[in-house]
Amino acid sequence: MPKKFLTAQWRNLLMANFETDPAVLRSYVPYGTELDEWNGKHYVSLVGFLFKDTRVRGLSFPFHKNFEEVNLRFYVRYKHAEGWRRGVVFVKELVPKRMITMVANTLYGEKYATLPMRHTWEDFDQQRMKVRYEWQSGRQWNHIEAIADKAAAFVSPGSKEHFITEHYWGYTQLNAQQTSEYQVTHPSWRIHPVHEFSFHCDTEVIYGRHFTDSLSQAPASVFLAEGSGIEVMKGNALI
Repeated sequence: MPKKFLTAQWRNLLMANFETDPAVLRSYVPYGTELDEWNGKHYVSLVGFLFKDTRVRGLSFPFHKNFEEVNLRFYVRYKHAEGWRRGVVFVKELVPKRMITMVANTLYGEKYATLPMRHTWEDFDQQRMKVRYEWQSGRQWNHIEAIADKAAAFVSPGSKEHFITEHYWGYTQLNAQQTSEYQVTHPSWRIHPVHEFSFHCDTEVIYGRHFTDSLSQAPASVFLAEGSGIEVMKGNALI
């Protein structure tokens, strides 16, 4: 049984999902995995959310328990002896704390970067709420924002929302022929339907020119997942 590396609450995950040419993603696919798809289409997701009550190996650290994260990710699968494992690959993960970046990059080989960040959660009216995540690149603030229903419901199996949220493994390229795999456990999430959405991202500077076309179009879907407690297990190299 893998040991727990990190526990936390992931809350109010705002997920904007963009249809993408698979050719854009192939050079980022970790060794031993392959691109995952939904109804023949491939997606990258821009995701903003809040870490709360973060603990590493059971220990919490002052000023590092609660913080924002914004990441760009896509979807892969790995053929394990027990069957297909569906997972995510992070193009880059933005956080406001340098120590988090150092630990994640050193121990997991991830691609974290540290930028000033902030967020807003507030009531919009009696039935709706506004969720906004911001990150500073150079002198400008980027953002992802939505107005969503306060009421949430579980997603339908087989739906696009189900595909996006039901990936429980992370894969990271370590070298040309080695990939790290780690498991993330959490219950199935309910989602809040989104009525209005906006975002601004300095895509080429933050994520590279390969993703400018994908993030220049309107997203194929946007939703707000309420989140839950999560556990990230210790990673292992694929054999």
